[in-house]
Amino acid sequence: MSDSPAGRLQALFEGHRLTPTQRRIAHCMVRRAGDVPFLSSVELAELAGVSQPSVTRFAVALGFDGYPALRKHLRDSMPAAAEEASGHNEYQQAVLAEIENLQHLAGLLADPAPVERAGRLLAGSRPLPVLGLRAASSQARGFAYFAAKVHPDVRLLDEGGSMLTDRIDAAVRAGATALLCFALPRHPKEVVEALEYARAAGLTVVTVAESAFAPVAAHSDLLIPAAVGTGLAFDTACAPMLLGRVLLEAMADELPDAQARLEEFDTKAASRGLFVE
Repeated sequence: MSDSPAGRLQALFEGHRLTPTQRRIAHCMVRRAGDVPFLSSVELAELAGVSQPSVTRFAVALGFDGYPALRKHLRDSMPAAAEEASGHNEYQQAVLAEIENLQHLAGLLADPAPVERAGRLLAGSRPLPVLGLRAASSQARGFAYFAAKVHPDVRLLDEGGSMLTDRIDAAVRAGATALLCFALPRHPKEVVEALEYARAAGLTVVTVAESAFAPVAAHSDLLIPAAVGTGLAFDTACAPMLLGRVLLEAMADELPDAQARLEEFDTKAASRGLFVE
């Protein structure tokens, strides 16, 4: 586990059985990890969309006497480097926050078992549906583009609406056993509904989300978190993108003909003059 603000919060929440309301508070805290030590219980309640007493009960559920004790713990655990970051402008701070997110991801990957399990699930699904809507659509599209070079049948689901469940049904009929979802804030309601539908249809759902406390967690069989940056007007998602590439690698390792497919593509690309040398 890294020493980033989000990483310290994740470590704090691990091992606790949280109610849906408490998971919502935890999710909000992870997203605003850098600000949380300075927020009042009222401010945190407003950000999470819950009542102030819910924040107090959440702190108690974590083993603290109340929210002030939780906030003091978070302040005391802040490294000195966090204070030094105030000397950077907002653009630099956004980059530094993404570096922390990547360090957190690196710490998470010290245990490769979840990624290796995901690789087996994705490689074994023929076809492989890849879901990502709105903010996560670019993550899904990027994964699907590269995955199609080593996997025989990848189906991108990057548009919502009434056709989404039809396309999930079609994938199941064709033999799909797993679905990969990229889910980033703000989370569209139809993504949650699509995952619930996919699991009911018999698919094993592998999800990349910004936090283990994201709304999609309850509808995922295997969720691997990769934090997003929140310092700019629009979230930054370097860690989820890199995690997607890691999953590609793990999946390719499970496909015996992956290297042959890549070599075949390179040969055809050269013969067509596809790329500028």
